[in-house]
Amino acid sequence: MNNDILEGNWKQLKGKLREQWGKLTDDDIEQIGGKKDNFIGKLQEKYGMKKDEAEKEWNKFSK
Repeated sequence: MNNDILEGNWKQLKGKLREQWGKLTDDDIEQIGGKKDNFIGKLQEKYGMKKDEAEKEWNKFSK
C-alpha cells in the first residue's frame, strides 16, 4: 500500500494499529496521521527501536 492510500485509509487502520502497537496512545495515533516519518518517530520513542527497525515495522504495517 503506498503512502497516499495509507493516509487516505487512516481512520480505518487506526484500530489495527492499536491492536498491534498497544503502547501507542490515541493522541500518538492522531499525531501519526498515516505518515511514515511520524510512525517511525513514535515507535522509536515508545518502543526504543532503532530507525531501521521502525522502518521495517512500517513496511510490514503498510502492506
